[in-house]
Amino acid sequence: MKVSLLTVVALSLLANPSGTFASSSRNRKNTVLPWTTVKKIFNPRGGAASDDTSSDSHVLLGIDEEATESLEVSVPLSQSSTLSKNDAPLTRDIEMLTEILSDLVQHENPKVHDLYEEFIGYGRQRAANPSDETPLQTMIERAKSLTASECLGINRCISTALSLVNSAEVQHRLRAIKQHERDVPTKLPGPLYHMEDSIKGTIQLLLDSEGASKEEIYNQLCSQSVELVLTAHPTEVNRKSVLRKYRKCTELLAYLERPDLLPHEQLTGTLDLQRIVSSVWGMDEIRRNKPTVQKEAAGGLAIIDTSLWTAVPNYLRKLDAQCLASLGKRLPLEVCPIRFASWIGGDRDGNPNVTPQVTREVVLHQRLRAARLYLQDLTELESQLAISSRFSSKMIELASSIPNAFHKRELYRRVISHMRKRLVKTANEIEMKLANEYFQNDPDQAYYSMKNLFGDESDEDVLESVTKAEDLLGPLRIMHESLIETGFDLVADGLLSDIVRRLKVFGITLVPLDIREESTQHTNALDSITRWLGIGSYADWDEDARINWLASELSSRRPLFPSERLQSMEFDPMVIRTLEVFQTASELEPEALGAYVISQCQTASDVLAVMLLQKQFGMTARNGNMMRVAPLFETLNDLNNAPERLKTLFSVPAYVAAINGKQEVMVGYSDSAKDAGRLAACWAQYLSQERMVEVANKAGIELCFFHGKGGTVGRGGNPALYRAVLSHPPNTINGRFRVTEQGEMITQNYGSTQIAEHTLDIYTAAVLRETFTKHVEPTDGWRKQMEKISDKSCNDYRHLVNEEPRFVPYFREATPELELQILNIGSRPAKRNPKGGIESLRAIPWTFAWTQTRTHLSAWLGVGAGLTATDTEDLECLQDMYNSWPWFRELIDLISMIVSKTDFSVSKNYDDQLVSSEESKQLGVEVREKLVQTRQSILDVTQSEIVAGHHVALQRASNSIRAPYVDPLNVIQAELMKRFRALDQREDLTTEEEMEKQTLQDALVVCINGISSGMRNSG
Repeated sequence: MKVSLLTVVALSLLANPSGTFASSSRNRKNTVLPWTTVKKIFNPRGGAASDDTSSDSHVLLGIDEEATESLEVSVPLSQSSTLSKNDAPLTRDIEMLTEILSDLVQHENPKVHDLYEEFIGYGRQRAANPSDETPLQTMIERAKSLTASECLGINRCISTALSLVNSAEVQHRLRAIKQHERDVPTKLPGPLYHMEDSIKGTIQLLLDSEGASKEEIYNQLCSQSVELVLTAHPTEVNRKSVLRKYRKCTELLAYLERPDLLPHEQLTGTLDLQRIVSSVWGMDEIRRNKPTVQKEAAGGLAIIDTSLWTAVPNYLRKLDAQCLASLGKRLPLEVCPIRFASWIGGDRDGNPNVTPQVTREVVLHQRLRAARLYLQDLTELESQLAISSRFSSKMIELASSIPNAFHKRELYRRVISHMRKRLVKTANEIEMKLANEYFQNDPDQAYYSMKNLFGDESDEDVLESVTKAEDLLGPLRIMHESLIETGFDLVADGLLSDIVRRLKVFGITLVPLDIREESTQHTNALDSITRWLGIGSYADWDEDARINWLASELSSRRPLFPSERLQSMEFDPMVIRTLEVFQTASELEPEALGAYVISQCQTASDVLAVMLLQKQFGMTARNGNMMRVAPLFETLNDLNNAPERLKTLFSVPAYVAAINGKQEVMVGYSDSAKDAGRLAACWAQYLSQERMVEVANKAGIELCFFHGKGGTVGRGGNPALYRAVLSHPPNTINGRFRVTEQGEMITQNYGSTQIAEHTLDIYTAAVLRETFTKHVEPTDGWRKQMEKISDKSCNDYRHLVNEEPRFVPYFREATPELELQILNIGSRPAKRNPKGGIESLRAIPWTFAWTQTRTHLSAWLGVGAGLTATDTEDLECLQDMYNSWPWFRELIDLISMIVSKTDFSVSKNYDDQLVSSEESKQLGVEVREKLVQTRQSILDVTQSEIVAGHHVALQRASNSIRAPYVDPLNVIQAELMKRFRALDQREDLTTEEEMEKQTLQDALVVCINGISSGMRNSG
């Protein structure tokens, strides 16, 4: 008779009240971290430890042994880090999760289970002795004998294990933060963490070290603003449903760590954890179809109602209390230094799927979701405020203005009931718009009337729908003031305050939507219009002619053409679509929209063109519905020319009059790095921002930079948020910080409520600290040195990427760039121009492809050439810059961290398996030689023996734990790509070969997902 796994576990736990869990897996002596040498085996929940009797166990896990030996430049540094005693709880969690997974696989498919254990074993051997090539070579040979189905099975196991490791790391991050708080010797009052990158620690530091007064800090905190822009960049490979399950794993790990659990509660929690892992294992993690923009938006914004809807008011409540404790004043109720926005559904650059209709639908769905969330809040608030006496005069007046109210004495409930009815009407109207406009195009989509959820509101016809946040904020403000005035302070400070703060942060649309479009689309639209007007070809005019005409038209009150006749105009379909974007935007509520971002913006006329097209459809400053226009400077030339472009722009009176003294500029980090290499791009960004600030100051314009950073180092990201903000050029933030949050970073930074609160705290603290920081200004000598290394770096980078004829074939063969298209992880094409080469490839797949092979070329190419000093004087200058200039130090440390994650042997195996010509293979050798040069130059500049630099703490446990899982995936991926490409090139496949090809494709997708999960901040 077969006994189920869960039955065995249940019996084991009931028989062992201490809650320890014994694995049923066979032949496993040490399962904590078998590639580390340990004397004790920790049980999953911290009970009694069992002795390991193996004779070679001589190191106790828990002794912090930071790597101190010199590392050879060619050693895979990503695997040379050690674990500390603080990581023991993490290893216990990982042990328990991977044991559950292993038992499931053993029960389902013993053959796959044994292969999984075999390959993980090779990975552990390699991690234990990185200089021994035998385990890797054994893996490579074994992979050749695997069937496609076996590859798929192994990849599923390892990919799932890595995702479980991620869940454990989230819990470990929370655990570490709380442990740090408990260990702080000097306790300061307030609910936030006593850490430098928290508001509590930052305020104390500013008071003690920077000489700032409490009043100055308080005023700055009340006036500053951080806006986090959620984008749909396809680096998050996991489906939303899968992410929810892994989030639940994290929550259960935290639950099982509670010391007050009774045996049956621990049993229930453990069984729940097993159910989640079992459910994850049973899912098809492969996206079979490319997501629509609408589904992409729903997935991307799910983080709001699953995490941020709770995290934001929680954090603002703590920030309020911290201000009182540290500064002696409470934060004003409607002051919220954090905002959110979105690109998902408005980013049209190179994505033909983002039509005006799609943009409208995304906004309507956001409004509908917001209405439902506020309805839930107000329903709960109505039940709480059953107060029948003591009201302010304004409250009585407000309640009296509501006719036919059910609540006669309970005035708060009367007002709230009326607000709920208005929201119900709003939701019904939105549903009707969605049904009328889109139901015929999407028959699978169903819309449910809010009346079914909240009852029939018979007086709906006389109600006004909610069209702006103030429609709800006004009554809530009066209720809040009334409660405080009449002695109900604690009641006012509860859910009512939370709703007010949500409205200030999320508004009535959850997030305002930015629109992004490429500049040539606007040029084409205006060219069609000028030709229709009979005044010539706008596209043929020079810059001065364009600016003169645009300035004249901006000052004129007449439209360019009758907007109502747009559909009958004989324009090109793409021109019609571009104009329809503005028409659609003009029909949406102003609060639903954010900035209009112009990609590939190269001239001042590109900005004025968007202003004129807005005016054509009634979107002006006078009408109160004009979108602010943000030029995006994203190539080296664009960044260098940006100050002059702003100077020209600010010389146009009609433009300056419209922007009310404020200008937003977006700086592109991803594309500039792809254009010129990391070092040259960073220096160009520094200089450009510095000079643009000078131009804006002279014109009396307040400049706000919008930082278009990716999650990866190669695309401008930084895993250390606090230091990243502080390292920006002087006078470029000034209390205003807008930045993109992309792909997997959204899940990492906001996936759980507690992590989201901590992330918001870091951003708030960093911008506050930056305002009072006395930045180190680069000396003339440093500037000259940066110009020199920037030029050398850029030349080296561009020579390889743009001029080397072997590079494109090598890139296509040695990386899974072509295979990434089968992932179905985003609605946007991988290229702006489907027929273009490397130059048209987006920065995301460019970085993604190099990350998969553990080469990370996009993050370091050109760095070695730039940093290699030609004489002692240059080297001493670079060392001085590293020691004395925080901006340069942070840049080098970031590159150091990503270089430490490269792996020569793994990268070379891709060449051996996939690159066909000897010329291309030789190029691979040259690339790795450049990596050697980069590593050595970093060691020379930093005067260090460890390439990973100060970021090593972020990677230490992570790399040591992940490497044994990621190594087998890399080996199997190369083998899969070789087989898949061989079949993909043939057209005469048999039925069996077609099935084989599909299995190979599925295995490859799972493999790509697994490596991405394993690499985390560099995927």
